[in-house]
Amino acid sequence: MFSKNTYIKRRQQLAQDVDKGLLLFIGNTESPMNYADNTYRFRQDSNFLYFFGLNHPDLVGVVDAEYGESAIYGDDYTIDHIVWMGNQPTIAQRATTCGVQQTGTTAELLKTLEKAKAAERPIHFLPVYRGESKIKLLEWLSIQPSEVKEKASLELVLAVIKQRNYKSAEEIVEIEKAVNTTVDMHLAAMRMARPGITEAQIAAEVERIALAEDGGISFPVIATINGQTLHNHYHGNTLKEGQLFLLDAGAETSMGYAGDMSSTFPVSKTFTPRQKDIYQVALNSHEKAISMLKPGVAFKEIYLESARVVMQGMKDLGFAKGNIDDAVMCGAHAMFFPCGLGHMMGLDVHDMEDLGEQYVGYHNEAKSTQFGMKSLRLGRKLEPGFVLTIEPGIYFIPQLIDKWKSEKHLTEFLNFDKLEEYKDFGGCRNEEDFLITGQGYRLLGKPLPKTIEDVEQERLKAF
Repeated sequence: MFSKNTYIKRRQQLAQDVDKGLLLFIGNTESPMNYADNTYRFRQDSNFLYFFGLNHPDLVGVVDAEYGESAIYGDDYTIDHIVWMGNQPTIAQRATTCGVQQTGTTAELLKTLEKAKAAERPIHFLPVYRGESKIKLLEWLSIQPSEVKEKASLELVLAVIKQRNYKSAEEIVEIEKAVNTTVDMHLAAMRMARPGITEAQIAAEVERIALAEDGGISFPVIATINGQTLHNHYHGNTLKEGQLFLLDAGAETSMGYAGDMSSTFPVSKTFTPRQKDIYQVALNSHEKAISMLKPGVAFKEIYLESARVVMQGMKDLGFAKGNIDDAVMCGAHAMFFPCGLGHMMGLDVHDMEDLGEQYVGYHNEAKSTQFGMKSLRLGRKLEPGFVLTIEPGIYFIPQLIDKWKSEKHLTEFLNFDKLEEYKDFGGCRNEEDFLITGQGYRLLGKPLPKTIEDVEQERLKAF
């Protein structure tokens, strides 16, 4: 945890930013895998972590917007729990670590909520993503699960985003810790991959490194020879000579802060000529995007420029044709680059995605519905304190090639004969994490090899 003053100041700011009422923060519960006592690794709700810092299940935080007071509710463990879990701090003892003096049981929480309802005071809550939390809202506030999204408090959502979008110096230290571990995970994969090794073996080593740092992974590991599938969590393949390997993995610290990086490298000692061609185009797009990072620049414009670099490179290689600006305007680049350029990152690997992309990444501006561009999670003007990823890629998706070819879609910009030759290529991307500063940007964490020369030099360690 940070110092208790950090959490006190965050809650004080929150109370100032919401007009009136109670602000309800539902902490996560344990989540069973296959029966009640066999649970998944516990992960606290990120908003609860941000304002209360307690990584413990079955807690509820309440902030009174009018009086500025905070309370934590939960039930202390009985001797039956302690037999299995050892001695545990009381709710009151936990609460003091984040500067909260008022505590109560779950039954007392219900009385507090009933009193607020009787006085016709607003009870604000954020959108919830777990079924257990929806059930609690049903029991406590008589809100049906189907109504939760529309009845969540936009005022509270905007107040939370107002704070969490801007990372403090102590948060940056924690994020860099996660990123440095993430770099080690990727270096291990680069030094391990070779023909005969399985994707599962690499994924296991990558996750081991995260666990060994007293943390975990910030999302399920993507470790695959099929990089054209953007979120590929299958690890059943054996690596073979001549393939490309894509790793997308990140560490999460014990405080919940995330790293997120991608790397692509040959299973062989060196890239093949055609792998070099495609990889370099993707890297050129990556570097162009980085060079544009600074306050006041709309991330959407950086995305569009990175897409132009991809299209120009693919035109030079014979995959594309026609006017580059027109091609990007029509969305032809999405044949190769069907995803976004990056996203906010912090306590969530896609920071605050549960609160609404249009508020976090677009400042409530209209978002494109065009294929490819609609997947851009961040479009707003950049500001100091933002932490984000840069991750353009190039992917040859056979099903997408077949679909657009059969539809004769954008044939004025795409050479489908050339695309047919690369259906077995896969995909590639690099991904790094950046802080927007007052003047420009700063790379977070240790650098990871990404030029062709540096990647090949690192690959020699696997043989």
